[in-house]
Amino acid sequence: MTKLTGSQVAAEGLAGWAHLYNGLHTRVSSGSFAAGLALVAAIGAAAEEANHHPDLDLRYTHVDVRLTSHDTGGITGRDIRLARTISGLVADAGLTQSFAGLTWLELGLDSPDHAEVAPFWEAVMGLEHRKGDYDEEVVDPSGALPTIWFQQSGREEPRQRWHPDLWIDPSEVQSRIDAAVAAGGKLESDAEAPSFWVLADPQGNRVCLCTWQDRAA
Repeated sequence: MTKLTGSQVAAEGLAGWAHLYNGLHTRVSSGSFAAGLALVAAIGAAAEEANHHPDLDLRYTHVDVRLTSHDTGGITGRDIRLARTISGLVADAGLTQSFAGLTWLELGLDSPDHAEVAPFWEAVMGLEHRKGDYDEEVVDPSGALPTIWFQQSGREEPRQRWHPDLWIDPSEVQSRIDAAVAAGGKLESDAEAPSFWVLADPQGNRVCLCTWQDRAA
């Protein structure tokens, strides 16, 4: 299967799904654990039939679903088709889905020499090394821990070393920025928008809001 670009995914018009990092995400409001469990069972049956399996997170009042094609490291037609099937199952169950508030977290480590530090973080956190779309990364194959990726930096001191990368839907960027500024932070840079925006808290600690927009992959 061919990995789809962000624009190709957006053109599919998947209601209730967000393209965060290399996957499709949605949250289904189940209202009860029993309803959520029944939905998970229905999704499981559909996934077995399609031979393509999503990541499911069952909570007391909601179910989070993430779709990605691991063989391509991104979203393919298989994910689009299964997303539509899952949306149909949600509707059949009388439930609702939305991407509102969903976030995919990565940890960025600014380093002048990632080859020196990557093996340590791979070992201490029990992760695996891989070449990502944007840079070197160490990842949790189970998906339970955030990916750590290494961003090239200078050696000047003092400098910030860690920063969170928060992947959100483009429709939520401005409201997040407005809320962060109202909470005492500031927008440090929008030079790379709409790919990402850099914000900082009142003490200068940075965070990036990232979207699929304006990216090659």
